[in-house]
This record gives sequence, C-alpha cells and structure tokens, in this order.
Amino acid sequence: MSGQRLYFDHAAATPLHPEARAEMLEAFDCWANPNSPYKEARDCHAMLEKARKRVAAALGWEHDVIFTSGASEAVLVASQLARVPGRIHCCTEHAIVPYGMGEDSIELPVDENGIVKMDALDEALAKGPALVAIQMVNNETGVMQPIDAIYEKVKAAGSILLCDAAQGAGKKDLPDADMICVSAHKLGGPAGIGALLVKDMGQLEPVGGGQEKGYRRGTQNVPDAVGFAAAIEAGRYRKAMPRLKELRDYFEAQVKEMGGSIIGEGAPRTPTIGGIAMPGATSAAMLVQLDLAGIAVSSGSACSSGAMKGSRVVAAMGLPESVSNHFIRVSFGPDTSREDVDRLLEALQKFAA
Repeated sequence: MSGQRLYFDHAAATPLHPEARAEMLEAFDCWANPNSPYKEARDCHAMLEKARKRVAAALGWEHDVIFTSGASEAVLVASQLARVPGRIHCCTEHAIVPYGMGEDSIELPVDENGIVKMDALDEALAKGPALVAIQMVNNETGVMQPIDAIYEKVKAAGSILLCDAAQGAGKKDLPDADMICVSAHKLGGPAGIGALLVKDMGQLEPVGGGQEKGYRRGTQNVPDAVGFAAAIEAGRYRKAMPRLKELRDYFEAQVKEMGGSIIGEGAPRTPTIGGIAMPGATSAAMLVQLDLAGIAVSSGSACSSGAMKGSRVVAAMGLPESVSNHFIRVSFGPDTSREDVDRLLEALQKFAA
C-alpha cells in the first residue's frame, strides 16, 4: 500500500476548506472586542454581523442566528432556555442531547433501521408542550429522520422541534424546524464555532448579557464566524454529494460481498456516512489495525469512540452484539476518491467472513 495516510472520519471533523482559511487569515486583523463602542470594535462588529447574514443566506435560513462554540453548545442553549415545560428526545441522538435535556426527558425508541417510532412520539407529545430533539442525520449511521412528518406532529401538539443538523448542514437543504443546530467543522469550517438557528426568539428565555442578543454570554469569535460563512458558501460538500452517493454505494456493495453488513440499510441515509459491521474483528481491533495501515476511521461519535466502547446508537437500534461489537463508521469528504475507497476496501479484506 501507499505510505500516504487516508482520512475517513469526516463526520468527526473535515479539513478546513481553503476558502475558509484564506478569509480567516484576513479576519485575524480584526482583533477588537465586537461589543465595545469605539471604531476598531465597531469594525469587528460589522464583520461579525456580515458573517451572521452570510451563514443564514448560505444555509437558506430566513430567521435568527445565534453563534455558539459548536452544535453541542447550541443544543445546550436550546435545551436550557426553551420556554416549554417538557423535554423529549430520540434514543439515537448525539450524547450531548440526553445530557442537556435532563433526566426527566422522555426518550423515544427507534426501529431496526434507526427511524424514530411515530407512535411513541404521539404518546410523548400527548403529555403536554415540550422541546423535542430529533436529528436530521445520525452522526454514526447516517440515517436521516423524516423531519417534515415529525415537525407536523410537533407543531400540532403545540411543542417545539429542535433539530441537530450538524451532519446535514452545508450538504443538503435544511429541514423545517423551530430551532436547528449546526457546526462549522463538520462542513469544512473551523472547529470551535457553530450556531443555533431560531425561527422565533420568543421561544427562548434570555440569559442576560449583551452578546448574541442576550441568549449567550461571552466575546464572539469573529475570524471563526467569517471562516464558518466562507466554508458554507464554498459549497464543496454540496457539489460533491452526487459523486459521494455513487462512491458510498460502491463501497457498501463491496463490503457486503466480503460478508459485512450495512447499518440502517433500509432507511434514507446521507451519502457522507457509511456505518458497517465486519465479522472478522471487533470494532477496537479494526480501529487499531486500520490506523497502523495508515487509515483513519471511527467506531462512532468522536466524543465516545476514543473509549473503544461499542456503539450506543447501534445498540439502541436493537441490533445483536455480532453487529454492534463489529461496527465502524466510514465517513467521506468532498475530496474522497475512488482510489481512496479501493485502498480502504483492500485493508478491510482481512476482516471479511
């Protein structure tokens, strides 16, 4: 094999797009606190607000944008400030969601393809107005939830839908929801910035302070906001999606020929994530051996995969240990090539049935 390393963990973080890097370098000259009153600060404030409008326009969002440190903080802002008494979340959400929603949050089950069970959602919504957190795209399996149908139910019940779109923003059109969480480093922007997109600010209780209209404390990171906007506008992921769909389909067909299985194969899934299980090795063993072969993959969310534990998401789908203990996530970036995939497939042969 070639000595060049291959990166297949874009769902954790994708390399900074050159367009974002270039604009950030210029924005670093804007060093003043954008909340101060003098000219240097006003210049930075203008750059921040322009970046906010650029992010909204590039995502097709016509409402408010609250800058955060990432999608995780966006979840926390929404879960802690939403002006409804109840909390509901899907069992396959990113780990920050059950933490933010609290111990009293009603957890919704999913079927074997990872799709939320609608009868359980109906039952939970009947208990009264709530903040309902359901992902657009699952970060481990790539499974896409039927957000449009879910939102109809949530609205009819007088509740609020919070949609984590960290794995979908900048790649597909955003779904309709009351609040949407996005993260820059999942789409080619810098790490450490994201946003909570809010349709009606009246649904949130302000925390005070002068930053982000009173909904988040702390000095804003202007260069990162500029890089965030530039990465979305570059559209590298969106342009690559048709090619990545073909690439992922090819990859998964070869995996099945080796005796492997595809997680959530019966559900709509994003082209950028392929969750697979290989029978010939555990998740931990595959991670180590692939890394030694110069190939980076993961066994799930970056916040938990380092612990070498089995996938919580796959287990929640009710799949047997013969699958959950042999699971890895392969995620593609806009520059991933057929040659890259062939090298990965060659390395996976040792884990075939």
